[in-house]
Amino acid sequence: MHLYEVLREPAITEKGTILQAEGKYVFKVADKATKPQIKQAVEAAFKVKVLSVNIIRVSGRQRRMGNRTVTESAWKKAIVTLQPGDKIELFEGV
Repeated sequence: MHLYEVLREPAITEKGTILQAEGKYVFKVADKATKPQIKQAVEAAFKVKVLSVNIIRVSGRQRRMGNRTVTESAWKKAIVTLQPGDKIELFEGV
């Protein structure tokens, strides 16, 4: 898997913005991405030093559409902790 295929999009949520104060950033990542791949991708894309990566599998939710139930796709998110002093400018001002 190429490094630029690992990161899908930043996950902008209320909890994610609170974590930014601690130097942690949340990304939606590819389903088959591993911790070392995510670390390399973030360091290459944003020129920062990554201390740790935590991965969470988010299961798909069931939703009702009329009289039938539809299950959304499951996805994977990564919480990336940066070295103190580093920050990702993509998230600033959002």
